[in-house]
Amino acid sequence: MTSETECKSILFFDGVCGLCNRFVDFVLKYDHRGRVFFAPLQGTTAAACLPEDVVSGLDTVVFLNGNRSSTRSSAIVRILWRLGSIWIILGTLLWIIPKPVRDLGYRLMAKHRYRLFGKKETCRLPAPEERARFLD
Repeated sequence: MTSETECKSILFFDGVCGLCNRFVDFVLKYDHRGRVFFAPLQGTTAAACLPEDVVSGLDTVVFLNGNRSSTRSSAIVRILWRLGSIWIILGTLLWIIPKPVRDLGYRLMAKHRYRLFGKKETCRLPAPEERARFLD
């Protein structure tokens, strides 16, 4: 991983998960400053940056911001904070909920995400205008 990549805020997501891809679309839409980058958990960036058990499990979103990583509901909250605007308020309201309760909700959704939102055959391919924000 280059030092340029190390400075980026990276959202690692399950590239074949319909819910995860919708969340990526949401972040792309509301990250007006283009500060969040994206990498599938199935990719080389994830293999280089994350512990093997996280990459092999594919059961959580990971937000890497500098040297700090967050998973599950904490990752979602930190991404909302990073988006700014009204999303800071929503993130703060979620943060108030005790972490075990937040993560329980996250784990329940993660357990059923393929059934509820579908599973794609391959990882998400970014549109040409999005390509600069996606890492392998």
